[in-house]
Amino acid sequence: MDTRLLSTTTVSAEHAQAERGLLCDLMLEAGPDAPTLCEGWTTAHLAAHLCLRERRLDVGLGLVLPGPFAHYTAWTTDRVAQRAPFERLVSRIRSGPPTLVRPIDGPMNLLEFFVHIEDIRRAVEGWSLRENEVLQDALWPFQRSRTKMQTRRLDDVDLSIARPGGPSVHVRSGSRQVTVTGEPGELALYFFGRRDHAVVDLDGDPEGIREVSTAPIGF
Repeated sequence: MDTRLLSTTTVSAEHAQAERGLLCDLMLEAGPDAPTLCEGWTTAHLAAHLCLRERRLDVGLGLVLPGPFAHYTAWTTDRVAQRAPFERLVSRIRSGPPTLVRPIDGPMNLLEFFVHIEDIRRAVEGWSLRENEVLQDALWPFQRSRTKMQTRRLDDVDLSIARPGGPSVHVRSGSRQVTVTGEPGELALYFFGRRDHAVVDLDGDPEGIREVSTAPIGF
């Protein structure tokens, strides 16, 4: 294995574990009925989603596949959120990923946990940006591949992403050039569909910016 990949995976796993703990703390502090940025979801739904995502392949399919798969996932998540004790769900999340998932804990969970932490924090007034440059550095290596997948439905946009003051990274080709600039966590939020709550700047072709700002994005 490429030693650089091994190093990135190890570092991201450490950060994923830290974000896992913070996310669990936030959920318990907020309680099961607190709002989130996930439309229609409380923190109880979020806890159910996180448990099922790591432990139920049948439910995980609905996170990326539409139609009956997505409907089944939504139904199962809602059922678990309503019936399972909230504290038990959070405890299961805090205990860490199942054995089979542990080798990919970082790549699988770091961005996911960061986004869901902000789903709780930014659902209420008075939130502020988390200042953690080391965490932002850990998030950055995963941005290009995820952003490329999440923006697959863009129409004819030559998309790049960039950190403030840093070089841009090309994501996909098209005739209308757009660059989205922000810290890696903010880019993650934007392309996970939290566009109204992410701190980013869009520059480039006006029609391309409109496309990036309004087109369906995410998984």
